[in-house]
Amino acid sequence: MIRHLTLAALAAALVTTTARAQTPGAAAPVSDPLFAAAAAIGGMAELSISELGVQRATDPELKRFSQQMIDEHTRMNAELTAMASQKGIALPRAVDPRAQFCAQSLAGLSGEEFDRCYAKAQLTAHLDAVETFESEAKRGQDPGMKALAAKALPRIKEHLRMIKPIAMRYDKDQPGAPVTTNPPR
Repeated sequence: MIRHLTLAALAAALVTTTARAQTPGAAAPVSDPLFAAAAAIGGMAELSISELGVQRATDPELKRFSQQMIDEHTRMNAELTAMASQKGIALPRAVDPRAQFCAQSLAGLSGEEFDRCYAKAQLTAHLDAVETFESEAKRGQDPGMKALAAKALPRIKEHLRMIKPIAMRYDKDQPGAPVTTNPPR
């Protein structure tokens, strides 16, 4: 039971709660510096857990995914850093405690348990990233930051599309997991 709670906490560790202010008739703008900070932290966290994936994953599909995430997020992080520097936005240089906790929790796992938790952590990270980048692309104030988010968004959505079936497969394989079936037509 404690292990299942730890796994649930691990998945929740990557989720960043985003508050949304609503104005009647229009969506509120988002802060470009906050987007840049959130994207930088998310990008560093992605690299951290992807490095663990390359080292520890037993599933060859997860190993390939991990290396692809390292390659692509390294590139995206460099683009974000260049844009932020150009705009005079200071970026965090370390991941937040939630991402540190996630990486530390994953580092203590091995075998199929690592694969399952890692896939869920990647799914959670990419769900959050899609939301963050969509918000900036739609409601950011700085045209350069908006363009950067819009350019990265299709790749991040592709990463989500790639990890979703892997994470769902591990969820189905877990004993006691609810089985979903398609209703007869």
